[in-house]
Amino acid sequence: MTTYIIRRLLLMIPTFLVITCIVYMICRKVPNNPIDKQKNEALIQAMNEGGKSSRNEQAKKTTELSPEMKARIYKELGMTDNYFYDYLNWLGRTLSGDLGTSYNFQEPVSDMIVRRMPISIFYGLLSMFFIYGVCIPLGIFKALRNGGIFDNVTSILVFIGYAVPGFALGAILVVFAAAQWGWFPIGSFVSDGFDQLSFFEKVKDLMYHAVLPMCCYLVGGFAFMTMLVKNSLLDNLSADYIKTALSKGVSYKRAVFKHALDNSLIPLATHFGNNISLIIGGSFLIEKIFNIDGMGLLSFEAIEGRDIAIVMGTLTIGCILQMLGNLFSDICVAYVDPRIKFD
Repeated sequence: MTTYIIRRLLLMIPTFLVITCIVYMICRKVPNNPIDKQKNEALIQAMNEGGKSSRNEQAKKTTELSPEMKARIYKELGMTDNYFYDYLNWLGRTLSGDLGTSYNFQEPVSDMIVRRMPISIFYGLLSMFFIYGVCIPLGIFKALRNGGIFDNVTSILVFIGYAVPGFALGAILVVFAAAQWGWFPIGSFVSDGFDQLSFFEKVKDLMYHAVLPMCCYLVGGFAFMTMLVKNSLLDNLSADYIKTALSKGVSYKRAVFKHALDNSLIPLATHFGNNISLIIGGSFLIEKIFNIDGMGLLSFEAIEGRDIAIVMGTLTIGCILQMLGNLFSDICVAYVDPRIKFD
């Protein structure tokens, strides 16, 4: 196991380099990036300095910036016209713990991420608690009552939930439950006067604002996890080793909860580690709809505003967490399934 973990950790290095290099090159080539914005502003300024009478003539002549002006713009942004050289500079700063400064907000990217990360962690942990705390018992009960009224009714609800995207449900809830009926706030993480509230009032206000976003976070994962537990348990209940155990006098309850359930948890272990990046990263569509100032909304604003520093900063954290989550999933599978050995 130790050798396998070390090998996987070493493989993360080239994976991280390839992913970040490709995304950085795309960010530099995408239209309306910070360099293009600076160049356009410089062109407009150059045309305005020519005077009103010569603006049309200046606009025709000024199609490219002078080398001096280009050098000044690159120096202000800390970049050059060599993409790969700039990527190596970014990589060196990132490895030293400096994620750079946001072009749009003029703030250190690390401070912005640290400030918004707890919000996404809150929703991520809460959704994980409900998904695993409810879906596992519900899936087990559906498998034991397979084909019954409860199983059929809940299956209809589960499939409806699986078919509805979280962001689409969020738009519906904002329009009706929040704006039209006034049951819940339209958006934001907490109320404006949150700091002046008492502890229990803060908890109440926090949960009051979290109801609608949590419905959107849970709708897809809840349905998927419930059916995963049910189908996995049904497969194991129909396996030969369960029939053999029952024929040898093992009680049905022990065969289900001791033998079949243990093997049914293996698919859950494969998905558990992958949820780490979701806990930290959040959902940019849901956070955009409810105006939740978390990591998802930060990533959305960075992509929309072509903010290379924030895009690369959030990508770095997400990439590392995703690779560590995949490794953690493999470890969980090896722990749950004794047949798997990483030698």
